[in-house]
Amino acid sequence: MRLSVLDQSPIRKGGTAETAVAETLALAKACDSLGYHRYWLAEHHNSNSFAGSCPEILIGRVAQETKHLRVGSGGVMLTHYSPLKVAEQFRMLELLSPGRIDLGIGRAPGSDQRTTLALQAGPQGFGIDAFPSQVHLLRQFLADAAGLAPFPDDHPYRGVHAMPRGSGIPEIWLLGSGIHSAVYAAELGLPFSHAYFISTEGSEDACTEYRARFKPSAFCREPRISLGVAALVAESEAEAERLALSRNLWVVRLLTGHPIPFPSPEEAAQHPLTEQEKRLLSGIEKRAIVGAPKMVRDRLSELAAMHGAEELVIVTITYDYASRLRSYELLADSFDLRSK
Repeated sequence: MRLSVLDQSPIRKGGTAETAVAETLALAKACDSLGYHRYWLAEHHNSNSFAGSCPEILIGRVAQETKHLRVGSGGVMLTHYSPLKVAEQFRMLELLSPGRIDLGIGRAPGSDQRTTLALQAGPQGFGIDAFPSQVHLLRQFLADAAGLAPFPDDHPYRGVHAMPRGSGIPEIWLLGSGIHSAVYAAELGLPFSHAYFISTEGSEDACTEYRARFKPSAFCREPRISLGVAALVAESEAEAERLALSRNLWVVRLLTGHPIPFPSPEEAAQHPLTEQEKRLLSGIEKRAIVGAPKMVRDRLSELAAMHGAEELVIVTITYDYASRLRSYELLADSFDLRSK
């Protein structure tokens, strides 16, 4: 079982974006030595909770600071951008860190509707229905730049290359939390990373549908599934549950339209919950795995087996950096990553 990391660069209450990014770099270096397989950086916009607005920049720095990890996006929200520009960004990253770059692609906006409009390059952006065509064009630009498959003679972009050209190509993954993304990944012949930490509903069906409909491609010869899971490990179950209060309240506030920076466990414990918030909290707790090392390891292994996932991408958020780092250390030890 491979374990990887998804880092959203969380900003704690009273903290700063500078601190959040510094902690991302420190955590990446630690996870590099702990035996994790890849390190993905998220994309969020106009957020007081996350500092990671441009994974394509953070990827370059994290790759420079580490030695063994694959480093990539979890993900680039492609509906905001030109496929050619994304292809060029990741061609440059691949040139700087050959064989270590991943391009995870998502179709969610990663922000609110007004921010989505502000991200558009012109008066008319890409609709969600254009997403498969964007992914296909992005793949074509990357294949052409690597000399694997030039554009057909009659293609309107024949002779337009994603620069810098050269050998090697980022490992492309399609990210999603539902069956539509699973079908897109299957039809396009790409690995699929299911965001279980966002939605557990229909997750097994999505993975089953992906395998059933998968079409081999030059980018992926057989179905590959990873599962993005919210997990938190501490020395005891009680301590893990205490630490989880921060993220739980943050998600409750986000879903009720009142987002906040991540609160301390003490503040979260004292927050009075409405009946609506209590119902939301129950669902939030069910889609995260929180506890002592053996319980979390066993539950994660069971979850991977249920979905046919070869890899788990772990997202862990705590109020303080030390407990977040300790969670990844305990998880690595429970899976004996350093001996693999």
